[in-house]
Amino acid sequence: MTAEKEKLSRFGVTVPEDVLGEFDLRLKKAGKGNRSDVIRQLMRRYITEELWQEEDGQVYGSVTLMYGHHSPNISRELTSVQHDHGEIIVCSTHVHASHDVCLECVVLKGEASRIKAFVESLGKIKGIKSIDTVITSE
Repeated sequence: MTAEKEKLSRFGVTVPEDVLGEFDLRLKKAGKGNRSDVIRQLMRRYITEELWQEEDGQVYGSVTLMYGHHSPNISRELTSVQHDHGEIIVCSTHVHASHDVCLECVVLKGEASRIKAFVESLGKIKGIKSIDTVITSE
């Protein structure tokens, strides 16, 4: 979105009454009084998921890793993979979750295909306990 106000379009949606009732109930519970705002967010999320699946377009996101600190060569392999994909990495943060486990969060910006390749490269490193990816777009 630019600094200018977005131009809005109005459209109708037909849904079963029970679905609309449940939607409205959940909006009220969450303190969100505006269906349009939530539907816009859902539409943006859908577009981002499609970009991600199609490996098309610029996306933003993060990858959070948990790994065993004592796994052989893991620090060197993680550093190598990050250097191989340096053009998409904005920053990374390393946290000592415990004496034996590290958490690393890598913030990313770039083409969906390059970010997917980075995540796939991380998945090949032995010793990583989990990889969680969050992707969004403008």
